[in-house]
Amino acid sequence: MVLQNFKTYLQSRAGVTEEELHRIFEIPQSKIFEKGEALLNKGDVCHHAFFVEKGLLRSYTIDEMGKEHIIQFASENWFMSDRSSAYFNEPSDFYIEAIEDTTVVLIDKEFIELAATISASFRQYNERALQNHIRHLQKRINLLLGATAEKRYLDFINLYPDLTLRVPQWMIASYLGITPESLSRVRKELAKRNFKPH
Repeated sequence: MVLQNFKTYLQSRAGVTEEELHRIFEIPQSKIFEKGEALLNKGDVCHHAFFVEKGLLRSYTIDEMGKEHIIQFASENWFMSDRSSAYFNEPSDFYIEAIEDTTVVLIDKEFIELAATISASFRQYNERALQNHIRHLQKRINLLLGATAEKRYLDFINLYPDLTLRVPQWMIASYLGITPESLSRVRKELAKRNFKPH
């Protein structure tokens, strides 16, 4: 399978040259997951980062009451993983699931190490991506602790502009940490002010 999105991503975002790409590209494998299929279950050790070539993923937890809490979405050209499980080789607290039929590129430690050895640009990009991930999580925690439902929703639209029509409302509400009814009220209020998400 031609992993065109992944190759383009490495060249345009990580600065990998054509020559470096040929040397790196002996390793990655791709896999197709059907809608509703799990890529990772709680208790499993996460051995890969998943680059979304086509489709849509979500990561989530389930609390003691059986309620789901969505942590992240990943559509085309996004990565998803449980970094702490992968790095510390510990059981994951998270589930990762395909929301749509999804093709992913499986990125393991060997690929990262090889790419970083071959391409200094990739090495720098990978470090920056990790720091950016931490920054994003800190912002997300801050929003969940102190922001209004409207501010959280506006931030969601800014971060995931293509997902409002691809993701069920209850999943968006779960990500925002509010009820679907609260999300409906926020959307109605924004509509009154002629707010358009796209």
